[in-house]
Amino acid sequence: MQKPQLDQLLNAMWQDYLELNPDAQRIYNLFASHNNDQVINDHIALRTFQHPKVTIDKVARPFLAAGYQESGEYHFPEKKLYAKHFQHKDISLPKVFISELCLDQLSSQSKQTIENLLQYLDSNSLLQDNFCYSGRHWPLTLSTYQQLLEESEYAAWTAAFGYRPNHFTVLVNALRSHQTLQEVNHFLQQEGFTLNSSGGLIKGSPDVFLEQSSTLANKVEVAFDDTTAVIPSCFYEFALRYPMADGELYQGFVAASADKIFESTNVKIAMGN
Repeated sequence: MQKPQLDQLLNAMWQDYLELNPDAQRIYNLFASHNNDQVINDHIALRTFQHPKVTIDKVARPFLAAGYQESGEYHFPEKKLYAKHFQHKDISLPKVFISELCLDQLSSQSKQTIENLLQYLDSNSLLQDNFCYSGRHWPLTLSTYQQLLEESEYAAWTAAFGYRPNHFTVLVNALRSHQTLQEVNHFLQQEGFTLNSSGGLIKGSPDVFLEQSSTLANKVEVAFDDTTAVIPSCFYEFALRYPMADGELYQGFVAASADKIFESTNVKIAMGN
C-alpha cells in the first residue's frame, strides 16, 4: 500500500469514528484552534476476537502492507485480552494498537455465542482495506448483547460495533497550548466533557514514560435485530510520552494504564454520566 492509500485509509477510519463519537470532532477543533490547526494523532485502537478467522495479524493486514511493523505485545489477564501495537518508520504516522479477546478464557456459552456470530463473517472481507471500519458483519439481538455484557464489556462492545476504531488519541507532546496532561484534562472539563476517572483521571506516570487520560465513551443509539438501544460507543484519548534514558520518547504502551483506558466504554461507567 502506497502512502496516499494509507492516508486515505486513516482518514476514512477517522470519519467512521466521528459518526459514533462526534464529540471527538469538537475536541479536535478546540485543540486545533489553539495550535495552528496542528493536532497529531498518537495512535488508533481496534478490537477483535482471538479466533483464527479474525486474529490481530489479520486485522493488521493493511497496516503491515503499508510498512508497519509489530513493535510490542501486552497481556491483560483480568479482562482476558491480548494486544499488539504496530508502528511505522515514519513517526508522523499514528501507531496502531490492536487487542483481541481470548475466547478460550470465556464461559462456554459466551465462546459459542461469539463463534456463532463469526460464522456470518465472510473471510474475503478481511482482504479489503476497509475492513478496519466495516462495522458489524452479523445479526445481533439486544438479549445476545446483554448476555455477553454480563461476562465481558469488551465482548459486548465488539459484538455490537464490529470492526471500526474504538478510539483515536491526541499526542499531548505536540500541543503548544497545553504542556501537561493535567492542563489538558482541566481544559476538557471546563468545556463540559466527562473524563474516565477509573484508576484516576491520569493513568500512568513519568516513571513508566507514559501518561494517558480519556473521555468516557459517547452514547449512541444502536439498531439491534429486534429493537434499538442506547449504549456506549467510542472515546477520545490523550497521551503524554516521556523520554527514556537514550533521550528518545517512549513509543510503547503500559498494560496497567491501558487496562483502565479500556473501561472508557464500560456500560455502568459511561451510562452513569
